[in-house]
Amino acid sequence: MTKNGILRIATFNRTALICAAVAMALAGCNLTAEEKAAAAAKRAAPTAVVMPATKGDAVEGGLAKSPDGYPNFGAPLTAANVQMSDEQAAELQHQLTALAARRKAGTLSEAEYQAKVAEMRRLAAEHGTDTLSEISK
Repeated sequence: MTKNGILRIATFNRTALICAAVAMALAGCNLTAEEKAAAAAKRAAPTAVVMPATKGDAVEGGLAKSPDGYPNFGAPLTAANVQMSDEQAAELQHQLTALAARRKAGTLSEAEYQAKVAEMRRLAAEHGTDTLSEISK
């Protein structure tokens, strides 16, 4: 066999190996439906979990304290307060949508709209302190 023939065989083998490696790499990129579902489940937002107090009663601030008085971060935290329900959120959204529609239609004057906005801002500013004082009673 000549030197030229050996080079052709070597080039053919090298090209075949490169093509086989590329084909295997591309085949590895394809996911089955189950693998796609598993990957989507990994990327999904986690669900909130509220852990009950495991030892004794729930403590103020949600942190358990060790016998020497220092906070113990090993105990699971409990929820600080009850969250807004879906019905309450839908009702609030309905009220705000109705207010915006009335303003857009012109049935609500700018002064009335600004009064409503000021009332909601006042509620937002005072709600936290009012709720905290109600809880501490």
